[in-house]
Amino acid sequence: MAGEIAEGLFAALFPADCRLCGTPLLKIARLPVCDGCRDAMRPAAGGVCAICRERLVSPNAFADQQREPRCGLCRRLDPPLAGTAAYGSYQGALRDLIHLLKDQHVRPAANVLGRMLSELIAALAPLSADPSLLVVPVPLHPAQLRQRGFNQSELMARVALKLHPVAALGVDVLERVRETRPQIGLTRQQRRENLRGAFRVAQPDQIWDHEILLVDDVLATGATAFECARVLRRAGASRVWVATVARTLKAEAQVAPIEAEADRTLTMAAHG
Repeated sequence: MAGEIAEGLFAALFPADCRLCGTPLLKIARLPVCDGCRDAMRPAAGGVCAICRERLVSPNAFADQQREPRCGLCRRLDPPLAGTAAYGSYQGALRDLIHLLKDQHVRPAANVLGRMLSELIAALAPLSADPSLLVVPVPLHPAQLRQRGFNQSELMARVALKLHPVAALGVDVLERVRETRPQIGLTRQQRRENLRGAFRVAQPDQIWDHEILLVDDVLATGATAFECARVLRRAGASRVWVATVARTLKAEAQVAPIEAEADRTLTMAAHG
């Protein structure tokens, strides 16, 4: 009772609004987000490719021999990623919460996002049981790190591993050594060229023959994750997985004809 009175008095003397929807907050909290917005952040539903997380027409579409649903392109290529997992879709309250952390520097948001990440790690049963698993946050360039003051992926990873301590955290294993321009508006080939040489493994002895779980806030085009995975694999990592709290999804399911997928594969191979 005393706690409820204190919270009511605090709300009356120091009124505040939810930073996501503007609703008045009635409780004392480090994170200025209302219960309604928190409840709206639910796991995404629907079939997606196990590698690139694009939508599929059905959960069983293009299933391979291991019964993993994959899109046509990932079936035809040999991607450096063993698989990806994302908590929800990059929209609504979840998108706003990520920007609250990254752009407005409200660090308590990392606690909520880290809990989402811990659920993903717990759901990846083969990884959770692997003693060699190493969690590696996608690094920021030193200039961007100085400007922001923190790496949001590292903050989320620390929270996730505190809640679900199944692996070691490799903060300095991967480095971003070159700044890149924004990926928005670039073609697939331009995105690959933009990121080429942007990352390097600083401590290859720590990843040799290890399973790596790459952690980031958002998986958009997948180009950053693929480049990081490529560099980690070349340095000796046995397999690389990716876990993010959000994933951008196209409005329509990807069910391109086989001929179209083959053309895309040939085009990528010619430019690769």
